[in-house]
Amino acid sequence: MNVPFLDLKAQYNSIKNEINPAIQNILDSSSFVLGKAVEDFEREFATLHNVKYCVALNTGTAGNHVALWALGIKPGDEVIIPANTFIATAWGATLCGAKPVFVDCEPEGYNIDPSKVEAAITKNTKAIVAVHLYGQPANMNALIEIANKHNLYLVEDAAQAHYAEYENKKVGNFGIITSFSFYPGKNLGAYGEGGAIITNDEQLARKAKMLRDHGSLEKYQHHVFGHNYRMEGLQGAVLGVKLKHLAHWTEKRREVARKYSEFLKGVEFIDLPAEKPNVKHVYHLYVVQILKGGGEKTKSVRDKLALDLKEKGIATGLHYPIPLHLQKCFSYLNYNYGDFPISETLSDACLSLPIYPEITDDQIEFVSTNILKFFKNNNQ
Repeated sequence: MNVPFLDLKAQYNSIKNEINPAIQNILDSSSFVLGKAVEDFEREFATLHNVKYCVALNTGTAGNHVALWALGIKPGDEVIIPANTFIATAWGATLCGAKPVFVDCEPEGYNIDPSKVEAAITKNTKAIVAVHLYGQPANMNALIEIANKHNLYLVEDAAQAHYAEYENKKVGNFGIITSFSFYPGKNLGAYGEGGAIITNDEQLARKAKMLRDHGSLEKYQHHVFGHNYRMEGLQGAVLGVKLKHLAHWTEKRREVARKYSEFLKGVEFIDLPAEKPNVKHVYHLYVVQILKGGGEKTKSVRDKLALDLKEKGIATGLHYPIPLHLQKCFSYLNYNYGDFPISETLSDACLSLPIYPEITDDQIEFVSTNILKFFKNNNQ
């Protein structure tokens, strides 16, 4: 049996009768950049997350940049960011000329650890970025308290958390501005690149619209420095169709996660995702942690398991094999191995299993059974 890490073709086949006319409409109208399809998507995406404004962009990375840029983050400023996340989170700060300051994550949930944030705050700190990693919201109450205490902006990175909830409120309702990615593999994915910011602040939304379009709200009138971060009309049309299915797809992901957890709950040597009681985890990724040994031994077991599954036709992923503070591009920050031990442990121990709404029960059982066999046969 073959189990891909995700199956975008299966998803397309399930909605092609809606997708094809939407794409054809863009071709017929020749509205290839921004336009009505993008405007409709912006309005519907904002409504879905119970916020006032959405500004569609061409990538999630642009979302990270625009979120901080619109807040006025500049050279000399510092932005606190989790060490355990995809590197695009850090580009938001660096593209503004600011310094990313990394903080370790919680051992459960894997999001930024609020108890370690205050020690990273200096007179130059201007913002905290809370990443809702793998689809589980960060501890927003604690982060809000810290941000308010130190008069800092709190920004949400929800690239992996479309439609997730914290204490019965959708993500995007806690920080002053929130970025999203619509990369094809995301829970809500475009047919190419895509991103957005959402906010309840009218002035921030207005600034974001200018920044995405060369600093302009009216053609040839450029009020501020800007960039070309506009969303294509085609992506707006595709996302508009897919958005109608997001609630259903989210519940399917949660169902898949429950089935994995039921199959694997008795495995002694792996730690399963722990959904916190006050959140709605949307399982962009289902990440297990290998518990055997430590350092290279744990990594060795993880890599052997990944290879064993690959040989049986099961694709897996590594999120993330090198924490941000150990990336070569950030060597100028002078972080060292050992600075963020939880993030470093996870980089050696975590393995992401296939999860998508179209995965079948047989595929879930096949993946789970082969993980059980691996640990039994290797007596790890």
